[in-house]
Amino acid sequence: MELVAIQLNGAADWPVNKEKLAGLLEQLPVGRPLLVQLPENAVVFGNRDAVRRWAEPLGSGPVQDTLSGWAREFGIWLVVGSMPTLIDGSERWHSTCLVYDDQGRQVAHYHKLHLFDVDVADGHGRYRESDSYAPGNDLCVVDSPFGRLGLSICYDLRFPELYRALRERGADILMVPSAFTRVTGQAHWLPLLQARAIENQCYVLAAAQFGEHAGGRQTWGHSIILDPWGEICACLPRGEGLILASLDRQRLDSLRRQMPVAQHARLRAVWRDNNEY
Repeated sequence: MELVAIQLNGAADWPVNKEKLAGLLEQLPVGRPLLVQLPENAVVFGNRDAVRRWAEPLGSGPVQDTLSGWAREFGIWLVVGSMPTLIDGSERWHSTCLVYDDQGRQVAHYHKLHLFDVDVADGHGRYRESDSYAPGNDLCVVDSPFGRLGLSICYDLRFPELYRALRERGADILMVPSAFTRVTGQAHWLPLLQARAIENQCYVLAAAQFGEHAGGRQTWGHSIILDPWGEICACLPRGEGLILASLDRQRLDSLRRQMPVAQHARLRAVWRDNNEY
């Protein structure tokens, strides 16, 4: 079984991204089970007008039909890092991760929990994701032939309690599709990902955006696959393309047996005993 991360220089128009992604999917190896992840903003990476044009109700629409068709055509499990989905009665959207099985069925979704409202010393400067998006409220761990997938998106990475909760729900692979800025990515991308892998003893699959985008956005790239020991299995520092790494279930199980961190965790019990939880 292979894990695959696709790195994209996303545009503000779905037809452009659609053509790029189709070409990258054509490069996938055949004849083996593949879990393929697209980055955050894989459908549209632009301003509110661009997002409004391509947002769809969850579960229906031509964009999702295309994504479903790719999963079925290539016989892959496809994790779409994020696309905008409509919220009834709201002027904002959800940033939603979608999971398709190899028959093209949409088997899970996750609405981004933590929104990127941050000032960064780059060409864009002020990021206010909450101007356009509303946060989600639910965690998602989904069964797959590769193990249980714990879903997250980009800025979620800075909140370790989320990933501990995903591990407690049985996650084996942490999904971190992202569009990290160049500044924050250079500083923190790799150490944060390695920490999430090591402390939760999970594989980490992190497909990223790379390069220059509309509105002065600059993203870091460095799509990466990490094993449960925090070791780098594959990395693509820059450019568009894809990386692959084998999933070693025996290594995952062995590490968890040798160092049963999840069973040793006591903080919740301490809080409960002290009436603080």
